[in-house]
Amino acid sequence: MTAEELIALLAEDRTLAVVRAKAIPDAAGLAGALASGGVRALELTFTTPDVVTHVRRAVETAGDHGAVVGVGTVLTGDQARAAIDAGAQFLVTPGIRPAVAEVAVAAGVPVCLGAMTPSEVAEALDLGSDVVKIFPARQVGPGFLKDLHGPYPGVKLLPSGGIDASNARTYLDAGALAVCCGTSVVPPSAVEAGAWDDIASRATAFTAALGAAPEGARAAG
Repeated sequence: MTAEELIALLAEDRTLAVVRAKAIPDAAGLAGALASGGVRALELTFTTPDVVTHVRRAVETAGDHGAVVGVGTVLTGDQARAAIDAGAQFLVTPGIRPAVAEVAVAAGVPVCLGAMTPSEVAEALDLGSDVVKIFPARQVGPGFLKDLHGPYPGVKLLPSGGIDASNARTYLDAGALAVCCGTSVVPPSAVEAGAWDDIASRATAFTAALGAAPEGARAAG
């Protein structure tokens, strides 16, 4: 997947699911549940045990569910290489991680570095970040994204942390490319129990709250 393709997908769906759980009984089932609810971008994280195995399973079954699978909470170059070797289609970090960016850029894999300040946004862009994750978004609110687009009018922003159906649209209206959905859509207990119908329903409700994507975003997808 190219950076352009990832950006187009996020612009169309307007969200990315971040999964944190102690166990994932079937990553293919999880990916399918999310995709059926309109969330095609899935981020499995290194905080989940044996995440590389889950990534490989989700990627190998992509023809069945259609989800795009990335890896998050990538902190080191070694983790980045392991994720890419398992088939990760994009990488996400919680903060500025130059070693991760270096591996991703060299491999041609889209990377989304985390940032919290204007200086960190600039650094993320300098390191080759295709999308910049604003984390934790709950600490700054949607107005911060609008302010960032003053000095950085073209940056693709992905807020994460504290976003649910009640406030997600405000971040999109403030200029976010898409928003991360977490425990409101993929509660750890539901993931660990393999409650795919429940997760599919949560995904459907969340995407409905986002409203329709702009015409340009739909065309790009």
